[in-house]
Amino acid sequence: MAINYYTQGCSYRYSGKRITSRWIKETIVNEGLTTGDISVVFCSDASLLEINRKYLNHDYYTDIITFDYDDKERGIVSGDLFISVDTVADNAAQYGVAPREEMQRVIIHGVLHLCGYGDKSDPEARIMREKENFYLARRPETEGVK
Repeated sequence: MAINYYTQGCSYRYSGKRITSRWIKETIVNEGLTTGDISVVFCSDASLLEINRKYLNHDYYTDIITFDYDDKERGIVSGDLFISVDTVADNAAQYGVAPREEMQRVIIHGVLHLCGYGDKSDPEARIMREKENFYLARRPETEGVK
């Protein structure tokens, strides 16, 4: 199965797709699952807000929206990760981290949602953050985001 990268409503270039794809697949395998088809779509704030309104009836900006198409019975992880490059850049500045690190955190956050992790309650959010940190510590160092 494949991991594909796209842009929507922005001119963003993400380098290191092959390395990131391998990292995503290793994460999914480590969670005891199998990688299916995953799309990572880099968007503008406006594009992601439109998706948020149209499909989720939410009227606010966010860094990521994950659409899960998993085959739970067979343990296959598939879905779409829509990521606002604008919000990720703003969050990186706010948290004092490199844009590359914040983008990787958001990508792995979406992958963890596809693996079945939530973040709506405090206990779920705590587990999600622990998982993010665990996998970020194992991310490829040669990765780059432009």
